[in-house]
Amino acid sequence: MEASERFTEGAAAELRREIEKAGGDEVFAACRLDTEGRIAEVLVAARGHERAVPALASYFERGDVLVHNHPSGHLRPSEADVAVAAEAGAMGVGSYIVDNAVSAVYVIAEPARRRAYRLLDEDEIAGALEAGGKLSTIIPSFEPRPSQVRLTRDITRAFNESLVLAAEAGTGVGKSFAYLVPAFAWAIKNEERVVVSTATINLQKQLVDKDIPVIQRLFKKKTKAVLVKGRGNYLCRIRLREALDEEGLLLTKDSPLTAIAAWAETSPTGDRADLSFMPDERDWSRVASESESCLQLRCPERERCFVLRVRKEAADAQIVVANHHILFSDLAARAGGAGYEATAVLPAFQVLVIDEAHAIEASATSFFSRELSRFSITRRLSRLLQKRGKKSFGIAPRLLALPGFPAEAFAELEGAIKRVREAMDSLDRRAVLLCGRERQYRLAARFPDAEECLLTPIGELERRLLACAELLTAALEEAPEELAEERTIFEARLLGRRLGEDAALCGRFKEFDAHPEEVFWLEKAQTAQGETFVRYTASPLDITGTMEEAVFTKFRSVVCASATLSVGESFDFWKSRVGLRSTSATVETRTYPSPFPYRTNALLAIDTEAPPPEHPAYKSYVEEAVVELIRASRGRALVLFTSHEALNGAYERAKPVMAELGIACMRQGEDERGRLLEAFKADISSVLFATDSFWEGIDAPGETLSLVVIAKLPFRVPTDPVQCARSEACERRGGNAFMEISLPEAVIRLKQGFGRLIRHSEDRGAVVILDSRVATKRYGRLFVESLPECRLVTDGLVGIARSVAQFLDDW
Repeated sequence: MEASERFTEGAAAELRREIEKAGGDEVFAACRLDTEGRIAEVLVAARGHERAVPALASYFERGDVLVHNHPSGHLRPSEADVAVAAEAGAMGVGSYIVDNAVSAVYVIAEPARRRAYRLLDEDEIAGALEAGGKLSTIIPSFEPRPSQVRLTRDITRAFNESLVLAAEAGTGVGKSFAYLVPAFAWAIKNEERVVVSTATINLQKQLVDKDIPVIQRLFKKKTKAVLVKGRGNYLCRIRLREALDEEGLLLTKDSPLTAIAAWAETSPTGDRADLSFMPDERDWSRVASESESCLQLRCPERERCFVLRVRKEAADAQIVVANHHILFSDLAARAGGAGYEATAVLPAFQVLVIDEAHAIEASATSFFSRELSRFSITRRLSRLLQKRGKKSFGIAPRLLALPGFPAEAFAELEGAIKRVREAMDSLDRRAVLLCGRERQYRLAARFPDAEECLLTPIGELERRLLACAELLTAALEEAPEELAEERTIFEARLLGRRLGEDAALCGRFKEFDAHPEEVFWLEKAQTAQGETFVRYTASPLDITGTMEEAVFTKFRSVVCASATLSVGESFDFWKSRVGLRSTSATVETRTYPSPFPYRTNALLAIDTEAPPPEHPAYKSYVEEAVVELIRASRGRALVLFTSHEALNGAYERAKPVMAELGIACMRQGEDERGRLLEAFKADISSVLFATDSFWEGIDAPGETLSLVVIAKLPFRVPTDPVQCARSEACERRGGNAFMEISLPEAVIRLKQGFGRLIRHSEDRGAVVILDSRVATKRYGRLFVESLPECRLVTDGLVGIARSVAQFLDDW
């Protein structure tokens, strides 16, 4: 074939020059097609010799077609050429061979033609949110916000120009409308879905139940949006059947499993949230879908599978809403070989919006961490064999029931399972001793206690897990060939692999110092019955490379949005944590100020007389200060802490005092999070004491939240294993861990806590910080400078309480 059919004249000339520069030897190039399907751009990635050139996999998706030359002029592909073409073809990338003159071309694999994108009209899209725009015709009370219009315009431009946009949108900007309008417009115009990923279920529900239905009304074309939740939210019919079989005669009509089974017959979704009652976690965990036991194509309930049903719905949607964990599951599958052109966990997409983007480092760290515990091991062993009285359940009995399966195959299985359980129990007992009074323990050095309490027993667990997995493998090898496609055989192989993975994690713990790219740590936890157990976790030290490779260079456009991305006026900290400091992608960062009147409606008070947090009197001071401040605000307060111990102390001190004033005190953990928040919002004078996740995601507009008390600057505890390891790595490369990691993290966390106060343009309230370091330390001004400009009071507790009372009384 003549090269002119496949190359523009300019691209052919450019490739000829590159071949000449290489002395006529082989070159490897990633090339882009024009709208007519001809190569128009050439990027030479590697140079070789007269018979070979490296085909760099990292460049496969940088172009539409991979091209290399054969200096001999013979264009017949070698076996290696065909193998490379097959690998690239799985990603939709074509492969060509040319002669040195670029006059002839041999097409090994056609590219999956990328049609030209139809760009959006930025004025038209942004205009929908302006005064008199389309949105105001749907929502008569809609108030145009200049920052929202600017954000909408910039997101539209990011889609058009293939950018990574990091957008910090202050509270009240309305960022969800700002990205949903261009997202739907892009999906409709280009017939290409957009994925929106969030950190919390609350935002997902807001998008699906409230925001998306409004935005859909802007478009004449019928559109579809689907919420995809994690597997654990959906019922698995196979696991339900197994759980019912295990209960047998013990099953009653009042049993939760009976109610779940009846619901499953009529439920269109199988979504736990659709149940009319909240099942106990132990009951739901027995019937929930899980990837490690999924039979995939071999499942007899595949046609009625709830997970597949929602995935089919997603494949037909313009907008797919998911959480960060599902997003990373999808990206891991794509990076692992699924490619970016086909369905993995989510259907294929090229435009991605990451909302609550401040949380993606934590989400990625969590997803790419590997963990085991006594309960995860017990769950796997129970799937293999479980006994109730004289009856046996699990994979092993079902294998033995297959015709021709050797009856003696599992003669040693019970003993092997018992030995694994014993090794796990022994490991847990010793690990609890190693942790001592600390909740977490990081494995950082080899010393006698670690050897005795962790490394030796976890090595024994590894050996016993491997023995169990090998026994299962050996039994399967003895099975007749005609059983190879049996569902139970597939389940057994899958379980054997999982046991092997658990053993491999034990092995990595045992040789932890050979894996500096991971952080190995333990965490003590308790069951609902108060029984102590230990989680053993290996977390990635650095996720930036994974993020850069799997996210920011693989999609046409990525928009990262949050109310808290910057520190001071810089995005450098966040960019450095998520892989955007050195990416090849084009990155823009923008700030969109809140439209709320903080200068008149918000008071920020800093207690300059509070003892420093390390002082023995600090705890009692905070407890008394909280009481005085709640008195001043007449309740209507959220009190945020950095530890449960401090929370409980302040709560116990305040509760009887507030009861005399008719003010209800609520505490995190006393009820389910959603119900607790609803109770807090319903009782206007109430006070909520909270920590952890309550620093963000609380939306309580109006008088019910008029005071936020921040007991202590939210620095992460210095004993956090992953934080410690990352800080040490920073110091090793010559950095300052406090200034580069701890301080900016705390600033962003404080911004999240501050953001709980003003949720509507008419809201009015005060934020009081009971940590004098804001005023006494040089770094303290960074906290203040990162917050919206508002009325500032620096005083002692008495003066602050007076200012708060007066400020709120003026409302």
